[in-house]
Amino acid sequence: MKERKDRVTMKGAPLTLLGPELAVGDKAPEFQAVDASFGRIRLSDFAGKRLLISAVPSIDTGVCALQTKRFNEEAAKIKGVVFLTISTDLPFAQKRFCDAEKIAGMKLLCDSVWQEFGRKYGILVKDMGLLSRSVFVIDENGVIAYVQIVKEITDHPDYDAALKAVRK
Repeated sequence: MKERKDRVTMKGAPLTLLGPELAVGDKAPEFQAVDASFGRIRLSDFAGKRLLISAVPSIDTGVCALQTKRFNEEAAKIKGVVFLTISTDLPFAQKRFCDAEKIAGMKLLCDSVWQEFGRKYGILVKDMGLLSRSVFVIDENGVIAYVQIVKEITDHPDYDAALKAVRK
């Protein structure tokens, strides 16, 4: 598997990402993950729909929680777009978080079973099993319309840029 060094940092320390560097215009790779009930969810389940995929290292951290809550708020305002948050947190933790924070506008997916999303989208952090903070917008034709891999994993994404891209 391709390794990409120095693409992201955690508190200034370089991390290695596994997988390809995807770009705008690329066909979005098919992946499978599980939902809160351990049901298998695939990218193809959302065929014909515009998606915003928010990847976070762990919803149990401050920035990840705020990122998920922010996109959940936006999901209520933007019609016709599916908002997903994906992490390697187990479905039990994701469900607990959603219940506690009243997250209802977006679906949370777990990438810990197969790690396909992280590997195929090039954001799996080597030796940590976490996803690097990133945002992908996939258009109705299954093509990547926007990619944001946050350089410093502890920083927030550029919400405005991601939301502008999903509204196009």
